[in-house]
Amino acid sequence: MKKIYVSLFALLLTVTLSAQTKWSIDKSHSKVGFSVSHLVITDVSGNFKNFDVYVETNGDDFENAKIDFWADVNSINTENEGRDKHLKSDDFFNAEKFPKIIFKSKSLKKVSGNKYQLVGDFTMRDVTKQITLDVAFKGIVKDPWGNTKAGFKVTGEVNRFDYGLKWNNTLETGGLVVGKDVELIVDVQLVKQK
Repeated sequence: MKKIYVSLFALLLTVTLSAQTKWSIDKSHSKVGFSVSHLVITDVSGNFKNFDVYVETNGDDFENAKIDFWADVNSINTENEGRDKHLKSDDFFNAEKFPKIIFKSKSLKKVSGNKYQLVGDFTMRDVTKQITLDVAFKGIVKDPWGNTKAGFKVTGEVNRFDYGLKWNNTLETGGLVVGKDVELIVDVQLVKQK
């Protein structure tokens, strides 16, 4: 009887492991962006040029996917060299001491239709806090070269003060030169590994 249980467990483990699907990111069709208010009246947007993500799913079902993401702070780009240099300094990211922004998922749950909610640990400047992000699943297709691709838009918000990015000046009106809440806008195209 013991042998039967061991055999069933081994079979179940084999089936479970074989059902795991790994996905890599198609960087040329993905963008890790952000937007923050400036002088209260406009928004400044930017992105990170160097990033990567590891995704593991149960087949093509993304619910409960395992997601590990990082972005290289030194690759920040706001289309303004002086501003980018300031953002890399200790006033903001301190890219020399804290070169990566990291996200590790805890759960990805379907809310309705193509809407999901992603919960995970977000680390910036060595401070880790749990955040919740909204995910729109855009679908799965085969490209003309036979690759299976999956598309997503991920959005959310973090308070930069919570992570030690506290540089600021106050305007005469009482508003902040740079807003405290940073909007995250991430477009992701994944490629199923063969």
